[in-house]
Amino acid sequence: MLGQGRFRPVIGSDQRREVDAGAAEAAAAQLLAALGLDLTDENLAETPRRMAHALIEMTLGAEFELTTFPNDEGYDELVMVQDIALQSICEHHMLPFVGIAHIGYLPGERILGLSKFARMVELHARRPQTQERLTKRIADHLEAELAPRGIGVVIEAEHTCMSLRGARNPSARTTTSAMFGKLRDDPRSRAEFLALTRSTR
Repeated sequence: MLGQGRFRPVIGSDQRREVDAGAAEAAAAQLLAALGLDLTDENLAETPRRMAHALIEMTLGAEFELTTFPNDEGYDELVMVQDIALQSICEHHMLPFVGIAHIGYLPGERILGLSKFARMVELHARRPQTQERLTKRIADHLEAELAPRGIGVVIEAEHTCMSLRGARNPSARTTTSAMFGKLRDDPRSRAEFLALTRSTR
């Protein structure tokens, strides 16, 4: 449970940071007051705290151990994990984008515990960023940990910075992909991966 102290989450090798929940709450109160909201109203009195804690929760990835196993059977066909739910925050407007990720890989000497794909998405999604960067970070991390013969990540998401403001187009979805190894260079492997990602639409 979040209090007024400091938190040091592990959210990836490239980003370790401390969060001051008390300062975040004070800043949220200032922002809401600057927008002309009456924070003495009973309905808004606790909003700065809730707002700060919501943003902390949405920008911190949970620590986990990436468990891999020897590929003793020499499995060399495509492994796919589809429709992994994700939510992240657009770094340009600090508004959420939500969607799904599809991850596939051609195993090398190691295979990954299946639950870790969802945890990997969660780890990298919980920070302000672009969808393009999120897609590549997941692929880069999996490639570094598994050394597979091929890796592919496809993300489909709706950006509320586009659906709730600006263009206000609620039906628009953004699709990004990152592929390495055989899933990028071999046309048949690439086509198989992309066909499977489309099969859930």
